[in-house]
Amino acid sequence: MADLFTPLLQSSGSQPEVHNLGDGIFHIKQFAPSELCLHLISLITEQAPLRQMMTPMGHLTQVKMTNCGQYGWISDSNGYRYSPIDPTSQKSWPSMPDALLKIHKEACELAGLTSFKPDACLINHYDIGLAMGRHQDKDELDLSWPIVSISIGLPAVFQVFSMQRNSPAKNILLENGDAIILSGQSRSFYHGVKPIKADILQPNLSQRFNLTLRKSH
Repeated sequence: MADLFTPLLQSSGSQPEVHNLGDGIFHIKQFAPSELCLHLISLITEQAPLRQMMTPMGHLTQVKMTNCGQYGWISDSNGYRYSPIDPTSQKSWPSMPDALLKIHKEACELAGLTSFKPDACLINHYDIGLAMGRHQDKDELDLSWPIVSISIGLPAVFQVFSMQRNSPAKNILLENGDAIILSGQSRSFYHGVKPIKADILQPNLSQRFNLTLRKSH
């Protein structure tokens, strides 16, 4: 069973494939080095462990989360927001690794977007069977900045809707090392993740990580 310190896949050496899906959605395949990303995740989680957060409705999130960067996204009985302090440790979040900033910069450049320096990276951890309900990312002060998301581990079906929560879904298969960018019109679209399934071709994989880089302030 893979853990935080187990490399998932060797780099294939393939060139990234950039797919413009319209509405400011870019899918970059075979992009991020999984071993490097797992190493960065292990360094971050040593300082700020993954945890289930309490929603304003009083329920624990299914997906475990942590953050790095100047700000971290948190959820509790007071609502959703960004905070410079980890509420578990009462310390600052771990610094954003330079290697992660480089991955973010290259993703923006491949999509033809103006590069910017994110100040927050939310890390989500999915076990098999877990999902993320449809939602909008709207806790940032300026919603004009794109969101860059890196997938590591098991495949996931990422669903993008529209400004209407119940609109038909655009299903995007995100595999190990893929990036998805929501920019322009899609920046405020509802989106979510279908339940994570086991991969019979890679039975040693048991989890998925998602690193979402944002400019929160």
